[in-house]
Amino acid sequence: MAVIGDIFLILGGLFLFLGALGVFRMPDVYNRIQTGTKAATLGALGLIAGVFFHHPEWWLKLWLIGVFVLVTSPVGSSTIARAALSAGFTPWRDDTAQQEGESE
Repeated sequence: MAVIGDIFLILGGLFLFLGALGVFRMPDVYNRIQTGTKAATLGALGLIAGVFFHHPEWWLKLWLIGVFVLVTSPVGSSTIARAALSAGFTPWRDDTAQQEGESE
C-alpha cells in the first residue's frame, strides 16, 4: 500500500509541477487558466489518493477535500475567465498559420 501511495504522491506532484510550468509557458490568460486548473485538479487528486493509501483511516476527510476541489476548481476558473473577458483581455490567436496560408 505504501508503494502505491508513493506512486500517487509522485504523480500528483508531477502534475502540479507541469501545471506551474504551463502557467509560465502559455501565451494568454485563458490558456493559463485552463493549464493551471486542469493540472492543479489532477495534482491535488493524485496527492489525496497518495495520502489515502498511506492513511486509509482518513478516508472521509480526504473524500470531502476531493469533492471540494472538484466542485470549486471549475467554478473558480470560470469566474477568472469571465473577469478577464470583461476586463478586455482578448484571446490569443496564432497569426503565423494565417501568414503561411497567405504566402502560398
